[in-house]
Amino acid sequence: MSDRSSRRRRQADPYFVARGAGGQLGDMWGQHDVAVVLGSGWGEAVAALGEVTEEMPAATLPGFMAPTVEGHGGSIASVLAGERRVLLFRGRVHLYEGHSPHDVVHGVRVAEAAGCKSIILTNAAGGINSSYHPGLPVLLTDHINLTGLSPLSGPAPPPPRSVRFVDLTEAYSHRLRQIAKEVDPEVGEGVYAGLQGPHYETPAEIRMLMAMGADLVGMSTVLECIAARHLGMEVLGVSLVTNVAAGLSDDLLDHEEVLAAGQDAGSRVGALLRGVIDRL
Repeated sequence: MSDRSSRRRRQADPYFVARGAGGQLGDMWGQHDVAVVLGSGWGEAVAALGEVTEEMPAATLPGFMAPTVEGHGGSIASVLAGERRVLLFRGRVHLYEGHSPHDVVHGVRVAEAAGCKSIILTNAAGGINSSYHPGLPVLLTDHINLTGLSPLSGPAPPPPRSVRFVDLTEAYSHRLRQIAKEVDPEVGEGVYAGLQGPHYETPAEIRMLMAMGADLVGMSTVLECIAARHLGMEVLGVSLVTNVAAGLSDDLLDHEEVLAAGQDAGSRVGALLRGVIDRL
């Protein structure tokens, strides 16, 4: 293979691109301890995390694309949270925007390349469990990946993570959940079903998910968790229940409702994230 062909292949390899972007972040802002990905409506939580010392559009770095969804800021920030350096992703891109699984998990791989050993994945979710109410933070104990896709398909991962058959027995860290419950004993726990979207589910689909053991439903997080565990990162998943799932109430589903619920719960979820980070 010619040098030019080899260079083109490296430039197209998602792992190579992520390592390069993570190296650039490290050169600009130094090493970070933990990454946080903010889902829809979680923007109000930023004020509680700490001091934003640096910020730039994510699309400035290789491999990132600007999100097209309202409520997803599309920037990366460096936050000083006590003694911790937090790499904060304001928003994410989704499969339903036409992106590949590798695009969706690019931020996770960049965070690991920038030194992060732990990652907190947040999202807005519909509540299937009847004990949940809008505004409740729920810690993910497990997930059901109903996207039909995996970020470990395609190009083979490079060493030292060249084996792509990752064990997901503990996809979401029990240790981190225990820490989170110390911070906020009233949080819920449950299983998250990840679908591709962007449409909301039908009542029949919600009944199916309920029978499968899902407590929450959303359109993100599952692929990011898989990618993070493949890289050896410890994962905390936190859903903010923003609405009752389809067919379980008389209300129609609306994205504005999702954003409003996030604003209303901003101080609580922000304190939860900061409390976990302080205890890592």
